[in-house]
Amino acid sequence: MRLDKWLWAARFYKTRSLATDEIGKGRVNVNSQSAKPAREVRVGDRVELRQGPLVRCVVVVGLTESRGPAPVAQALYVETEESIAAREEAARRHRESPEPALAIDQGRPTKRDRRQLSDWNRWSASIEGN
Repeated sequence: MRLDKWLWAARFYKTRSLATDEIGKGRVNVNSQSAKPAREVRVGDRVELRQGPLVRCVVVVGLTESRGPAPVAQALYVETEESIAAREEAARRHRESPEPALAIDQGRPTKRDRRQLSDWNRWSASIEGN
């Protein structure tokens, strides 16, 4: 079975063309080797795919020609223990990281605040301001 078809059927990507694009960008490896979309995938192959900052490693345990429901798709692969641990660690770090919006003390300045800024002399036509 073709790699792009398997990734689509296993629901890693929404469309086959997205799977093909990701393979072309070098974000998918099969058995630690770069792959092409038409590469044959067999049961027992180890597929590494990068989704955002996360690298997932799965072992192929089933093949299918059609895209089925999610439980059927999840039965096509087994994720490795290292990959599960890395994914859980990334989720934990994301949960524990501070919210970026909380670092803003006052937020965006209002129109009145901008007028009162000392270096804000944008609309002045005076000679002294230049």
